[in-house]
Amino acid sequence: MRQAEKVIITTAVTGSVNIPSQSPYLPLAAEEVVESALGAAAAGSAIIHLHARHPDGRPAWESQIYEEIIPAILDHADVVINITTGGSSAMTMDQRLAGALRFAPELASLNMGSMNFVYAGIADKVTEWKYDWEKEYVLNTYARPFINSFESIEHTLRTLGDDLGTRFEFECYDIGHLYSLAYFADMGLVQPPFLIQGVFGILGGIGADHENLTHMVAIADKLFGDDYYFSAFAAGRHQMQFGTHSAWLGGNVRVGLEDSLWISKGELATSNQQQVEKIRTVVEDLGKHIATPDDARRMLNLKGIETVTPDGRRR
Repeated sequence: MRQAEKVIITTAVTGSVNIPSQSPYLPLAAEEVVESALGAAAAGSAIIHLHARHPDGRPAWESQIYEEIIPAILDHADVVINITTGGSSAMTMDQRLAGALRFAPELASLNMGSMNFVYAGIADKVTEWKYDWEKEYVLNTYARPFINSFESIEHTLRTLGDDLGTRFEFECYDIGHLYSLAYFADMGLVQPPFLIQGVFGILGGIGADHENLTHMVAIADKLFGDDYYFSAFAAGRHQMQFGTHSAWLGGNVRVGLEDSLWISKGELATSNQQQVEKIRTVVEDLGKHIATPDDARRMLNLKGIETVTPDGRRR
């Protein structure tokens, strides 16, 4: 692992997993996502990871919704924008790529393998549904796999990476996903330094056991040496523990209401900013410094915000 001289905080603002019935603080409408992203940036988040939603919380893919979010963020903050290409398992690949192709961001997330991605258990915990779409949406994940074929991965690497200069946050939900990344690196389709995001605690992926985080780093070291930066997050109550572990090992961290709705046991987080402030305190207590957006650009060899135009073309 390439040791992070400064720790990059990524904030995943809203995602497509958690639903409005779980928390009144989950940003939904575009203006809420913008406000929440700006709060996270002000607290020290160098990277903002974005999904889009309709005002009732349904995951959205339409580029016009991203048009209401991204310019408004960049008009008020210097941050690295990281647009999802994962979307949700209910979307087609074209839909999942729509936002990133529209804006050609500095970073985009890329899931490194097909998997069961199950959050049907949310239905067992909700006692009052806010919107009609929610229950069927979460229950369907029990029957529908999340498809990320090698063909779709290669297509994303070529259309976003080769054609538009976007680099990637490689989301690895299991050890095999590291070997998938190594395959595409051997093909010459991706270049170091890689940003590997270890994802723990999703039902169908690797569990939120700290031994798994240590093992993932060990295998990544074997495959990539010091050609990668590591970051980690775990879903739900394990969020802060795994961020702390990653930073302690010399890696980076990700927080956000996409990954956890909580700030402490039994207490809902009221904002993304609150989670950023908490992990920032942890990282600084470890004696480490927080990366600015320009630090993140330098570390990850990003193309720079000035190369991204509203119509997605490179200058």
